[in-house]
Amino acid sequence: MRMHILVREISVPLIHKQISEARARLKQPETIRRRRALRRVDKELEKGNYKSALSLVKQLQGKPGGLRGFGAAQQVPRRISSLDELKLGGEVEISSLELIVDSVLRSIKCSLEFALWEDDEEEVSLLGFRNLMNGEIKDSPCEDHLMCMQHEAGHFLVGYLLGVLPKRYKVPSVEDLKQDKFAQGNVEFLGFEFQRDVYIETMSKKIFTKGKLSNETLKKFLRVILGGLVAEHFMFGYSELLHSDVEKLERVLKWLGFTEIEADSLIRQATVDTVLILSRQKESWSSLAEAMALGRSVGLCIDTIERTLNF
Repeated sequence: MRMHILVREISVPLIHKQISEARARLKQPETIRRRRALRRVDKELEKGNYKSALSLVKQLQGKPGGLRGFGAAQQVPRRISSLDELKLGGEVEISSLELIVDSVLRSIKCSLEFALWEDDEEEVSLLGFRNLMNGEIKDSPCEDHLMCMQHEAGHFLVGYLLGVLPKRYKVPSVEDLKQDKFAQGNVEFLGFEFQRDVYIETMSKKIFTKGKLSNETLKKFLRVILGGLVAEHFMFGYSELLHSDVEKLERVLKWLGFTEIEADSLIRQATVDTVLILSRQKESWSSLAEAMALGRSVGLCIDTIERTLNF
């Protein structure tokens, strides 16, 4: 069952008021200082000086006129895998979020099943996967672009709020999708370089050896990777894409030696966290998606997040 987007009617005077307020915020000293600092971050990222860029971001972290959102996301208590176990004081509608958690977990399961089909068959049609998802899919490039835009913004926002710095990103345009409907975007993060080693090792040896990764890095990785899939389910109520993200999750968890039961538990916990993070930051996530669609720099995307965060 699809969840439909509700579009609220906004009067013209209200729109003018919001634009005026936004312009006023941009002229505030704190905003000016932050943008100047983020321009320096952009320059370091463009040069490939990622550690220097991260150092600049950490200097701004949590300071007035700095970056209040970087690393500010709170994760739910350990071993809580159901939203019903949380007392959110009416902050969000728990039942609707539980539906999203369950829907995301079903998508992950379906993606893994589809991957098994690919191993068994030389040719598996996209139609087979879509039938597996029980979704009525439209092949509109504009719809695909919107979904991809929201997906990558989900990755970017969750990573930033967990204190993982995006290095660069790509969102395919509508024209890209018209030429290649399987064109994909991506967001690269500082600190997740271990993925390259995991891929090379597992592809060359065709086996999974016991890898090493700190618990904190693993927790962040799982939530950031799930950010795109959760964003799709929030916005559309379903997921249309064939997820390389799910493959990354499975590959890393196998590389670390987790059993299937352990991996399922970690993924459920991470899904609950990610759903909560995005449910609290819908305005920021929407504004970020627009900025990414326009090709704004990483620094300007971060500024967009900081201006619209719900604290």
